[in-house]
Amino acid sequence: MTKKAISTDKAPAAIGPYSQAIEIGNLIFTSGVIPVVPATGEIPSGVEAQAEQAFANLTELLKAAGTSTKKTVKTTVFIKNMDDFGKINEIYARYFQGVF
Repeated sequence: MTKKAISTDKAPAAIGPYSQAIEIGNLIFTSGVIPVVPATGEIPSGVEAQAEQAFANLTELLKAAGTSTKKTVKTTVFIKNMDDFGKINEIYARYFQGVF
């Protein structure tokens, strides 16, 4: 199978020797998506703003790959403080709807 790198300037650029995403066959594998505002390089303050930015970045990356969150099979979200789980989960639910 052929691997194809996927990238967009609407999500933070890769800062190391990796791609924002890789397409293999009909699957897209994204790298860790961070809450950096692509236009400014800044990280918003507050867990809600950071979660919103990270999911917005991921959405743009999936869009660049020709897909969307509606076709997502698996996600992994790293949470520094589990007290923030409810806040992050509420934002997550707006981006990922349907059966998982």
